[in-house]
Amino acid sequence: MPGLFVIAHTPLASALKEAAQHCFPEAALGMRALDVTPELAPDEIESRARALLEQVQQADPRGEALIMADVFGATPCNTVQRLADGVHVKVITGVNVPMLWRALNYAGESLDTLITRAVAGGTQGVMQIATSRPQNQANQPTHDQDHRQHQQ
Repeated sequence: MPGLFVIAHTPLASALKEAAQHCFPEAALGMRALDVTPELAPDEIESRARALLEQVQQADPRGEALIMADVFGATPCNTVQRLADGVHVKVITGVNVPMLWRALNYAGESLDTLITRAVAGGTQGVMQIATSRPQNQANQPTHDQDHRQHQQ
């Protein structure tokens, strides 16, 4: 299974790893996360990212890894773009919990299939929802003489 590596602005990468361990404890064992803090120099970020990438690649017999970054064009993403070869190591951005959980759920798939599933999970997990609270509210006492409740 391809290795998983999350890199993001602090504390997002660690928080995502904790969310992964909460729901997929066994699958998340080999996952690595790197929080990028403001004081880290670009060469230090790259050095740490390279070391973590090597760890996740060693866990896969084919040396494949999926890197998930938070924001395209930001330091974490720019750093790992220099490390990815586009064949054995690929990068997707916009990492969120649904994307990560989908990747963990399908971790046994090929790298390209894993990317397709992760991106679908990430995009399908973003939606506006309607709230149903007004229909579920408890009836409030009113001063209605006929004792009718006028909820809409």
